[in-house]
Amino acid sequence: MADGIHKAEDLIRQATGGNVPIYHHSGAAQGAEDASEEEGIGRRIYKNLMNGVSHMLPFVIGGGILIALAFLLDDYSIDPANFGKNTPVAAYLKTIGEFSFGMMLPVLSGYIAMSIADRPGLAVGFVAGLVAKSGSTFANPAGGDVNAGFLGALFAGFAAGYLVLLLKKLTEKLPQSLNSVRPMIIYPVFGIFAGSVVTTLINPLMGMINDGLTNVLNSMNGTSKVLLGMVVAGMQSVDMGGPVNKTSYVFGTSQLAEGNFEIMAAVMAGGMIPPLAIALCTTFFKNRFTQKERESGLVNYLLGLSFISEGAIPFAANDPLRVIPSCIAGSAVAGGLSMMFGCTLRAPHGGIFVLPTIGNPFMYALAILLGSVAGCLILAVLKKPLKNQDA
Repeated sequence: MADGIHKAEDLIRQATGGNVPIYHHSGAAQGAEDASEEEGIGRRIYKNLMNGVSHMLPFVIGGGILIALAFLLDDYSIDPANFGKNTPVAAYLKTIGEFSFGMMLPVLSGYIAMSIADRPGLAVGFVAGLVAKSGSTFANPAGGDVNAGFLGALFAGFAAGYLVLLLKKLTEKLPQSLNSVRPMIIYPVFGIFAGSVVTTLINPLMGMINDGLTNVLNSMNGTSKVLLGMVVAGMQSVDMGGPVNKTSYVFGTSQLAEGNFEIMAAVMAGGMIPPLAIALCTTFFKNRFTQKERESGLVNYLLGLSFISEGAIPFAANDPLRVIPSCIAGSAVAGGLSMMFGCTLRAPHGGIFVLPTIGNPFMYALAILLGSVAGCLILAVLKKPLKNQDA
């Protein structure tokens, strides 16, 4: 690089004169070697799962918010049994929302399978996810007998992906002239059939697990319920958008389909706390932060109110030992209070902007406020005032 700047004329003369040594590549770079190393099993499973979850979330968020708006705009007094579809506008919103929300499990399963087996896995995963969603059994292929739900679709996606990989392995010895038959006939026909059979076999077991989990959650009250709210909310602040955060969020969204709306409320409250607690701390305890951090703190008010936990990441990265425990504590307070107050949430995103669709909205807002203040005060105690030159 330095020769190119200071000895440009010499280099040009050398290049045009043909007196240039030929470069011979000695092998792959260390970075490429590292990249080519096989991933661990746990890492591969997580990557495949996150591929399904990331494609699923837009359907869940869009459908969930539309359904919540349908309840907000409907008239309960017309027909309580048909609440959400009593008026034309509400009926339309709820119907479209249900279409979107109903895609959650097939999309999850399909994109898990696609992550494992590439494009041939997509159709197989989609159909296996639909089989899980319908709760099909061999006694009743039309479904409706069991509730395989989220866990069933999760298993269906992985089963579909690895079945397609198996088909690829079994057919790799076919003559080259038959290569076009594999993606057009063998993968979709045999893959969809095999994936559906395996999912149908496992549906009753997944249904038992789902029903058991739902019964446990529904039977929770008092201290156990508050503790659950504290745990799922606190998980939101562990890595703020990372695996632990996503695990908590996916658990909350999966319970929406089961009718457990309190868990989603606690999860969203927990996810709103990290940016809000930091924003409050940068406002009321300015001497703990640099000028740049105080300016960034203002943006966190909006991010926190919008349920975007990632706004806290720069602060957590700079001072993880103080910021992360403070945020976890604040989130746990908010989640526990949300459960204690019996707050519910049908929309899986939106933050404070879907407050009208929240059950017991004033107490929910209070839970978020108290959790934010708790996180702010703990962070203020843990962080020491900066010296003048640092500030």
